[in-house]
Amino acid sequence: MQLHEFESYLNNLLKPEQIKDFCPNGLQIQGRDKVSKVITGVTATQALIEQAIAEKADALVVHHGFFWKNESYVIRGMKHKRIKALLANDISLFAYHLPLDIHPSLGNNAQLAKLFSINNVAPLEEGNALSVAVRGDFTSELSPQALEQRINEKLNRTCLHIAPPSNKAIKTVAWCSGGGQGYIELAAEHGIDAFISGEVSEQTTHVAREMDIHFYCAGHHATERYGAKALAEHFNQHLPLEAKFIDIDNPA
Repeated sequence: MQLHEFESYLNNLLKPEQIKDFCPNGLQIQGRDKVSKVITGVTATQALIEQAIAEKADALVVHHGFFWKNESYVIRGMKHKRIKALLANDISLFAYHLPLDIHPSLGNNAQLAKLFSINNVAPLEEGNALSVAVRGDFTSELSPQALEQRINEKLNRTCLHIAPPSNKAIKTVAWCSGGGQGYIELAAEHGIDAFISGEVSEQTTHVAREMDIHFYCAGHHATERYGAKALAEHFNQHLPLEAKFIDIDNPA
């Protein structure tokens, strides 16, 4: 498969032009013209790049790439080492941030819904089909402890649970993978029972306690593994190439 064909396929699939983001989405570093093997992962770290080199990959597709808003333009130190390794081995780097969060079937939020058995997924922001945060419900009520156990088992991670004084049962839930804890207040305003995200802020505790909503912090990396994994599976099913997801573990 030619690089330009792979690029076109990815852009048609993930539609980066639909949403404003904090980084350029799509091809960030150009490599060789032919793509036969692709590695997917969460972040374009040195460890993942070295794995891609060892796998003799032609392209690397990640959720967190380079060139973030307000990031220094200077290429030195850690960034220089990463980019140098990609260029020296002629490996293309593709990155899709918010487009991979919101994709209706392959996205991080959609994959979390499958993992946690959440039904009736809909935008948390009413009227915004591209809402980064989403909502849904469980088939039957769960105890707060049962949801905590489900998150821990599915993500293989011990989550932080902040319970409101009522410690109410949970039927409705909203979530946003990664650093989406700021949406908890909107979820509470909608009367949702619980909110799940990858990070927690100091004020998150107060919102949970004062607005009567459970909060579960499940890890930024842990909540964003599954979009990249789903992409690799999709590539293997639909494209004439070999794809492999590699998870470089991150406790954060």
